[in-house]
Amino acid sequence: MNSYGLGDLAQTFLLQRRGASIKADMARLTEELASGQVSDTKSVLAGNVAYLSDIESDLRGLAAYKVAGTEAAQFASSVQSALDRVDFGVGQLSTALLAVGASANGPILEQMSTDAENEFRSLVSVLNTSSAGRSIFAGAATDQSALNSADVILADLRTAIAGNTTVSDIETAVDQWFDDPAGFRASAYTGSDASIAPFQLAEDEQISVDLKADNQVFRDLFKGVALAAVAADSGLGLSAGNQRDLLVRAGISLLEAKEALTGTQSGVGAAEARIDTVTARNAARDTSLQLAKGALLEADPYETATQLEAVQFQLQSLYTITARTSDLSLVNFIR
Repeated sequence: MNSYGLGDLAQTFLLQRRGASIKADMARLTEELASGQVSDTKSVLAGNVAYLSDIESDLRGLAAYKVAGTEAAQFASSVQSALDRVDFGVGQLSTALLAVGASANGPILEQMSTDAENEFRSLVSVLNTSSAGRSIFAGAATDQSALNSADVILADLRTAIAGNTTVSDIETAVDQWFDDPAGFRASAYTGSDASIAPFQLAEDEQISVDLKADNQVFRDLFKGVALAAVAADSGLGLSAGNQRDLLVRAGISLLEAKEALTGTQSGVGAAEARIDTVTARNAARDTSLQLAKGALLEADPYETATQLEAVQFQLQSLYTITARTSDLSLVNFIR
């Protein structure tokens, strides 16, 4: 009977190949033991990876919705913060205007108008607020300010009401300028007529936080503040009594406008609550999908450890065989 053997080079190559295979198995099992998940998903799922693919697709979608939810929450919070500052400022001004007494004289009335003009500037500044580099009251034009400078707006307003000498005529002229598209919208508003796109928080859930600086609620606030700001203008030539009357009317106008502002704040608050609800729901679904994915790919730690121990023994045995083979020689053989 013929006997065939392996040459030294072929035997060395065979041992090296076997060693590489065992080391690869050891690396795989070590990774599975550390991560708790199998590395060969196809074998675990018997080739049926459609369910796993669906889970991973849903997880990627939820990751995108998480980013959108964070942006929406930040945007809505910035809007609410701006509205709170507006509410506080005009609230203080309306209280002061309504408290104007019959004995208030020229310097006091002038100071009241100055305070109103400062509040006008503050209101313009707040409505030009940006969040994460996006203008929040400019509609779709998030890359630019919502309003022109306060100086330009007040100058155009004073030009529009020039020539009016009675309290009612001045009040009417101010109202008309802020409501006329060729007035406030043309002179002051620099944003877009288009609304900002809603935030997509889920496949079937969109949240819109759409407030523009030319909305009626803001124009009504501007009317009251502007009316008080021009009350002491020397060009109007109003008597002290008429100035007081105009300041009080401005205070009443602001008080009425604040009611609408409160409703606007409530609407933004509802949007914030909805964002939190959807975000929490998405987070719960993400956790559920992660658990489902883990259950599919979970590696049995006991079985993995047993296999790892067996592979380690195989590697040690291979090293022993390799060492003994390397010691073989003709001299040792014929002894």
